[in-house]
Amino acid sequence: MKNEKETREKLLASAKQEFLEKGYMKASLRNICKNAGVTTGALYFFFQDKEDLFASLVQEPLSKLYQMMNAHYQEEMQLAIDQFDQIYEVTDDLETASQVVRFMYYYYDEFQLVLVKSQGSRFENCVDDFIEMTQKHYRKMADCFSEMLHVRKIDDYMIHWIAHAQIDMFVHLLIHEKSVDEAVKHIEDIVKYLLVGWMGFFNLLQKIEK
Repeated sequence: MKNEKETREKLLASAKQEFLEKGYMKASLRNICKNAGVTTGALYFFFQDKEDLFASLVQEPLSKLYQMMNAHYQEEMQLAIDQFDQIYEVTDDLETASQVVRFMYYYYDEFQLVLVKSQGSRFENCVDDFIEMTQKHYRKMADCFSEMLHVRKIDDYMIHWIAHAQIDMFVHLLIHEKSVDEAVKHIEDIVKYLLVGWMGFFNLLQKIEK
């Protein structure tokens, strides 16, 4: 059992390096096995194929991030319904955004694989999945705001753009900023900007439609 665990860990470490250097499509299972010091047969004992090997590196962090964001969206939506006047406590949103950033940087290599090295795998469009989830959330939030403030509904294009902007800010940080501390500083300013824009948009609608 111990030897099997060590062999699997060697394969994963070798695979991570190979995928980071060459990307999913150009990564070689032969090189992965060679650098891990095992046979190709040993790899297939633990993993079905290249995609299963890639998934073993990135699936868990992705699933955890999805759960984190989904839980935040559910809590935010419930707060909008129950305590509309307290919906945007800046400190709460900053804390959530900081937690997400720190989580992503804890799994820095894994998210680098997903964001820039996953072309050709089933994970290459995972950012779109997060955008879709965020878009559905903001559709509900915007409709809630519109109803409570008695203003027109925001159209789907704008909701999609807002969702894209939110997810893109995390993606851009992870790709371009190597320091987690600097990333947290940046995300705090970005969140403040987005919150002001979101609330300002509805405030403007209120003034226009009075």
